[in-house]
Amino acid sequence: DLKEALRQKDERRKNAVRLVKAAIQNAEIEQGHPLNDEEILEIVAREVRRRHEAIAEFAKGHRQDLIEQEEAELGFLLAYLPQQMSREEIENVARQAIQEVGATSPAQMGQVMRYLMPRLKGKADGRLVNQVVKEILAEGI
Repeated sequence: DLKEALRQKDERRKNAVRLVKAAIQNAEIEQGHPLNDEEILEIVAREVRRRHEAIAEFAKGHRQDLIEQEEAELGFLLAYLPQQMSREEIENVARQAIQEVGATSPAQMGQVMRYLMPRLKGKADGRLVNQVVKEILAEGI
């Protein structure tokens, strides 16, 4: 992808690929071994979260030029992640998890999240899952 971006003179794509590549190399150095696919997906997901946060901050500062740059990089990074679950799919899985755990109140949210997150890892954004579980528990199934 980096070579293709260089050939096409696509600066935004080139920068996004280089940043992810650097993050992966840093993680490999830090951990002392080559990363497996799951660990690489975690790094890409972390970079995606950073882009979402940066877009929100730039929106507060009314910096449309920086928002466009981050959105372009975000688009390239999302191509490396598996297809993300929709809100409806997350709700269905969350309701099943709540029933299996036997949770009946928002105080049991931690149990539900511990049960649910390993099953949704890489398939759904943790903040969205948290929000959906919180709403379901608040309405009292």
